[in-house]
Amino acid sequence: MADLKSAKQKACEAIDRAATDLNTLTEEIWKNPELNFEEHHAHQVLTDFLEKNGFNVERNFVLDTAFRATFGSQENGGINACVICEYDALPEIGHACGHNLIAEAGAGAGLGIKAAMEAAGRPIGKLTVLGTPAEEEGAGKIKLIEADVFKVIDLAMMVHPTNTNCISSASCLAITMLDVTFHGKASHAAYAPWEGVNALDAAVIYYQYMSVMRQQMKPTWRIHGVISNGGTKPNIIPEKSEVIFLLRTPAAAELCELKERAIACAEGAATATGCKMEHSFSPIYANVVSNNTLVKLYTENAENLGVKFLPENQAANMIMGSTDIGNVSYVVPSIHPFYGLQTDSVYHSRGFTAASGAPEAQEPTPVQAKAMAMTVLDVFFHGEDIMKQIREDFTEDMKENES
Repeated sequence: MADLKSAKQKACEAIDRAATDLNTLTEEIWKNPELNFEEHHAHQVLTDFLEKNGFNVERNFVLDTAFRATFGSQENGGINACVICEYDALPEIGHACGHNLIAEAGAGAGLGIKAAMEAAGRPIGKLTVLGTPAEEEGAGKIKLIEADVFKVIDLAMMVHPTNTNCISSASCLAITMLDVTFHGKASHAAYAPWEGVNALDAAVIYYQYMSVMRQQMKPTWRIHGVISNGGTKPNIIPEKSEVIFLLRTPAAAELCELKERAIACAEGAATATGCKMEHSFSPIYANVVSNNTLVKLYTENAENLGVKFLPENQAANMIMGSTDIGNVSYVVPSIHPFYGLQTDSVYHSRGFTAASGAPEAQEPTPVQAKAMAMTVLDVFFHGEDIMKQIREDFTEDMKENES
């Protein structure tokens, strides 16, 4: 399609023209790290940027630090494509997950798609740039799903920086956080220890039970935890302790079994020490289901821009963590590619914080914005022909993952 080729060129040119502004945008977010649901500065600079560039912006959309920026229309049943921005940081170590770059890539892709839509001179679809706060344990996207935000969206995508280029998100695991509290009885640890019921003992035994359970776990499952409260002073038998574990499995359906086993371990520790036990689970972040048709389109566009991906046999063995876009991928067809920064550091480290704010990050990030923009334009220009295949893939994926 001659029009499509021209549209992609227009999108890339627009992203190149905005390079300085996009760099300023990501620097502002990186220099002012904000925790989940506190991303007020990031929300401000992103919405100002998008509004200045001609988007219809809804600030404080559903959540205080979420936003929705739209352009175009769905005349005659057109397609609504969503590009996602994240922008929350981690405690103490800032943007060690590179969410400032995710925000830049999403905003940049939006600019490129909008420029191509304007150049087309005719309605070709609707674009939504969605600001989703609190990916780090706050389940921001889940809250937006619950508010039916994705009901009007046909497909969604975002990119995530790491230290390699990897299109598959099969290794993004489903996750839930288990918070266990043991209640005992305080007493003087020297004068009358027999009067006490040691909640710390319960926590230690529970941690050991979970560690022993690893021997019989599937190799694709992951558990990791901390004793977050072990008491106050060594001469007081602890009357309360708290243990937090993260439970991860390749598919959300598998979490049920792991949750039951983790609770059985906690009950056993409580029984062994005479403590009472209470527990709670966080909302489940589902595994990411990558839509095959969107993956093919994105891969072709990225490779045309010079991106070299990790071989599939190596990518399949990588564990990429967990993310709430997994829940989005169960609602609408989605992709979540990873791209490499010039660093040996892994995310959630201080080294990755430095890499996400380094000038070198400005080489691969605009390329990812272009790849997303070009992929959305592929869908807009091929219309229902390609959406039919995308929806068929999605239906099959859901049968597989919900079984």
